[in-house]
Amino acid sequence: MRAFIFPGQGSQAVGMGAALAEASPVALETFQEVDEALGQHLFRLMREGPADELTLTENAQPAIMANAVAMLRVLEKEGGVSLADKADFVAGHSLGEYSALCAAGAIDLATTAKLLKLRGQAMQAAVPVGEGAMAALLGADGDKAQAIADEAAEGQVCTVANDNDPNQVVISGHREAVERAAALAKDKGVKRAVMLPVSAPFHCPLMQPAAQAMEKALADARIAPPLVPVYANVTAAPVSDPDTIKALLVEQVTGRVRWRESVLAMHAAGVGQFVEFGGKVLGPMVKRTAPDAETISVISMDDIEALLKII
Repeated sequence: MRAFIFPGQGSQAVGMGAALAEASPVALETFQEVDEALGQHLFRLMREGPADELTLTENAQPAIMANAVAMLRVLEKEGGVSLADKADFVAGHSLGEYSALCAAGAIDLATTAKLLKLRGQAMQAAVPVGEGAMAALLGADGDKAQAIADEAAEGQVCTVANDNDPNQVVISGHREAVERAAALAKDKGVKRAVMLPVSAPFHCPLMQPAAQAMEKALADARIAPPLVPVYANVTAAPVSDPDTIKALLVEQVTGRVRWRESVLAMHAAGVGQFVEFGGKVLGPMVKRTAPDAETISVISMDDIEALLKII
């Protein structure tokens, strides 16, 4: 069995999509469709930068999605294959869950781009710059990370945001609390604590204003049953019902990204091959979680052609 997976924030880079668009009219059409939906020259920003503007949450989120979906569309339209025939499940990390839903036909491309633009703006606006922070704890599992976060909170918000793999957990919350947790981690046997260069504390209760904004936006969005089940971040379980998908996307803004558990659940369901579209971040996490699984990263036209030979 096979899962198609989609990366989250941090996978953006100046130049993304440029070579693919030159090689494929399908990819270029995808980027143009996103530009039209958003009313901005996002693809030009993806191609040319500047990097600091591309890294802004409201730009990075739709850009990463557009790049991943373009890769998949080239595979499908030029390779003559369909996701429904080649994938048993889809999943994505944080914003990647929207890419997965778009890929599986649950949300159309224009709506996905608009939702992610809004999501990025709402997440950025939820907490004043400088008040929140995130840190990666390397060499810690979820339980240890949460215990450290609880001890460091001291009345502030500090909690596990991303359970990525058995050795990498990200915490999020008020800056002072996250900094206390990072300092405390060294005394608790954590290999390393790294403050992350993010503009807001994602996936924690401080994001509640953004969750409310997304609840309103998703209420008006048309979501269809996906072609294959989507493993939801907050439950690490497959979902196909549109109303449930909407509710889980709202919960995801403040909730934990249970990526490690999602990989384990897909693996237990029989998935032996994970294909990552538009990034090479999730593959290593999958390998650390399910060492006997095969991982494939699709980030170029060559990768698409290589994939076509084996699926």
